[in-house]
Amino acid sequence: MKRYDLDEVDRRLLRLLQTDSSLSHAALAEMARSSPASCWRRIKAMEEAGVLKAQVRLVDAERVGRGVNVMCQVRMKSHSPNDRQSFEAFLNTKPEVMEAHSMSGEWDYLLRIVAEDVAGYERFLMRDLLNHANVATAASHFALSQVKYTTALPV
Repeated sequence: MKRYDLDEVDRRLLRLLQTDSSLSHAALAEMARSSPASCWRRIKAMEEAGVLKAQVRLVDAERVGRGVNVMCQVRMKSHSPNDRQSFEAFLNTKPEVMEAHSMSGEWDYLLRIVAEDVAGYERFLMRDLLNHANVATAASHFALSQVKYTTALPV
């Protein structure tokens, strides 16, 4: 994948959009020290290049009853391409799995899972995750508090 060449105006735009994607082109232009037309062209170019992805609104997990945050390490029984693909397809069907990372080292996957409470996580773990044919074992780590959370990449 080719790296997109960013200049300083592009970087300012990315920082601004990661903070508030609802800003108008006029407001972005003023804050990025550029013209509205230039900002519009730059944003369109970054969208077409895949630098900018979907616009979303962030939801407060605790306010919607998903305040339990669990980091779950998973070890697989098999590492064949078909088994990994099956497990990854399974993960994509589970809305409580917020992130899934294929890992190097002792564990094969690291998952971030949200649940309404500990009992809700236990149901997911026992009924879904540990029942997958290719999961050998899992280790769960409950977050006590969220010290830092950001979706903004440093650019």
